Amino acid sequence: MEDQENAPGRTDFIREIVAGDLASGKHATSVTRFPPEPNGYLHIGHAKSICLNFGLAEENGATGARCHLRFDDTNPAKEESEFVDAIKEDIRWLGFDWGEHLHFASDYFEQLYGWAVHLIREGKAYVDDLGAEEMRQYRGSLTEPGRDSPFRDRDVDENLDLFERMRAGEFADGEKVLRAKIDMAHPNLNLRDPVLYRILHQGHHRTGDRWCIYPSYDFTHGQSDAIEGITHSLCTLEFEHHRPLYEWFVDNLPVPARPRQIEFAKLQLSYTLLSKRRLVQMVEEGYVDGWDDPRMATLSGFRRRGYPPAAIRELCRSVGVTKFNSLTDIALLEHAVREELNRSAPRRMAVLDPVKLVITNWPGAGHVEAMRAVNNPEDPDAGKREVPLAGEVYIERGDFMEDPPKKYYRLSPGAEVRLRYSYCVRCDEVVRDGEGEVAELRCTYDPETLGKNPEGRKVRGAIHWVPAHAALEAEVRLYDRSFTVEEPAAGDWRETWNPDALQVLGGCKLEPALGGEPAGARFQFERNGYFCVDSRDSTPDRPVFNRTVALRDSWSKKQGR
Repeated sequence: MEDQENAPGRTDFIREIVAGDLASGKHATSVTRFPPEPNGYLHIGHAKSICLNFGLAEENGATGARCHLRFDDTNPAKEESEFVDAIKEDIRWLGFDWGEHLHFASDYFEQLYGWAVHLIREGKAYVDDLGAEEMRQYRGSLTEPGRDSPFRDRDVDENLDLFERMRAGEFADGEKVLRAKIDMAHPNLNLRDPVLYRILHQGHHRTGDRWCIYPSYDFTHGQSDAIEGITHSLCTLEFEHHRPLYEWFVDNLPVPARPRQIEFAKLQLSYTLLSKRRLVQMVEEGYVDGWDDPRMATLSGFRRRGYPPAAIRELCRSVGVTKFNSLTDIALLEHAVREELNRSAPRRMAVLDPVKLVITNWPGAGHVEAMRAVNNPEDPDAGKREVPLAGEVYIERGDFMEDPPKKYYRLSPGAEVRLRYSYCVRCDEVVRDGEGEVAELRCTYDPETLGKNPEGRKVRGAIHWVPAHAALEAEVRLYDRSFTVEEPAAGDWRETWNPDALQVLGGCKLEPALGGEPAGARFQFERNGYFCVDSRDSTPDRPVFNRTVALRDSWSKKQGR
């Protein structure tokens, strides 16, 4: 993939570590992994980790570097095959591929169980009968040491017997757990005898009913890294305090390799929620109509909204990889989207709030002329298309004003304006409906003005239009930011939900060139913004377009910024 994400010379502290390890001969190549839990869809925050892990593999491809996709599927109560498939699709959409290196933590359940037995035999793990609440009370706090469980000194044989019976399904959910025996007075709470296995009588999406005990994430991910020969285990900063535990397991188990965990700051966007728990609430409480709703900050939501993957990669490149958490303005992402779509999106004309304009001196009802419209002025190879012009067109209602202010360059009574790529027209008459609303504008056109201004007259305004006789009718959905404050996670997100994040417009008129476009096709609707064909609801008979982003940042102006 050739883009700025993998531009030569790009560096950060993680890339410097990897480069140093390769140069010193510590590693012959780099092996990274992206380890999502399949309990939901990926969001924009995951994109940074994907770009970093897979990007390192691409950048060091000459040494045989690779990046694994490994699903951390250790909690069957929340995991589904649907999420596995969605995550694969999102990674491929971003432009990355794991090749033959697709793995699941469940692939290693038998080996992990064996290593748990090893810890028991070494006197470094024990079966505990404390309930969850009792365990919290015994754990202590940041200022007080924990207390040893009364079951901590069970002998090895009793622990082996109980653990085997846990696996055999003799005990109820939560009745017993397996814990590492480390130090209940350790200042790092993660080392106060952490849980290694819990009992959960729940079918697993891959292993079925073969297991009723499941390993914890802390026990699983480091050993999975070691099994796969991961050299650099890249995690976000919240795992920094888990690193000593990660290293304790590596030190105390006969693992085949010793990965190095390195932490970096996660991507956090303003006006956005990235908490998976809260995203689940948005779906389950009906604020959105699914994980791929364009108001969601999921990658599938952004894809459905029309965000190009190159723009997301550019965002990840621009924010960089650091050790410091910060809030990234979503305007940076929107800018990257505009920049990419300005280069790549074909131009089309669409009228979202139509009013009919009748050219009263048009040669005749059957007279149609083909206007030559530019597909993309940013792309010399994009060429032109023909838009048919007859005696009736639709224009935006907002492009007409009966009593205009000074320097108003659109249509008004007695004033001239150019129909884009076409002739100049002058408004002669306004026709109203029974409620007094403007129903029709009657105009005359100057046949000498195709592609030029009439001599002696200044026609400064140009408005887009759609031919009435060939217009396609569509539904257009205008999406905006989902929250009204920069950090909706700081409180109850429901109180800052933006009720105007979606406006649905019916009866919109599109030029005929927009007919039959495939799901996800992206366009610039001239003077309106960037739009794409909705991947779920659009049909040939009832096209639906989603606004990806406006032509310019109007949000900051609305917020007084």
